[in-house]
Amino acid sequence: MVLPMKIDHMQVTVRDINEVESFYDGLMEALGFDLKKKIKVYLAELDMNVIEYLDGSYDFGICSALKPFENDIVHRRKPGAIHHIAFRASSRTEVDRIYQKVLELGAEILDEPQIFPQHGPNYYAVFFNDPDGIKYEIVNNDDHY
Repeated sequence: MVLPMKIDHMQVTVRDINEVESFYDGLMEALGFDLKKKIKVYLAELDMNVIEYLDGSYDFGICSALKPFENDIVHRRKPGAIHHIAFRASSRTEVDRIYQKVLELGAEILDEPQIFPQHGPNYYAVFFNDPDGIKYEIVNNDDHY
């Protein structure tokens, strides 16, 4: 039996990496990333700034947009776009804790923590947008596995 491959890393492109760095620092710390392992680099050959939050299980990064796209609006339904990213929480209490943190960070809350029965009887989640409008979810779905 072949098991599904795990995610090694992911990166999302943001309009202004300097403007959103503190938001992502707070979010990644709330998700359990150690900010002492955060790296910031400029890749001259790509004219791209990158911030990566490193962890043994997977890494998450944000990178700067190309100049011609810096003012584009994020739309999650465009081909090639990320619709949303969901992070699995270990409990409903953990969903609620992270919800409080994203409130403090000024995230746009799309749906407060609650059961979403259309996804399952125990699907407890919060949905929010980052400052650029990238949609995230924190979910606990204990009966899913």
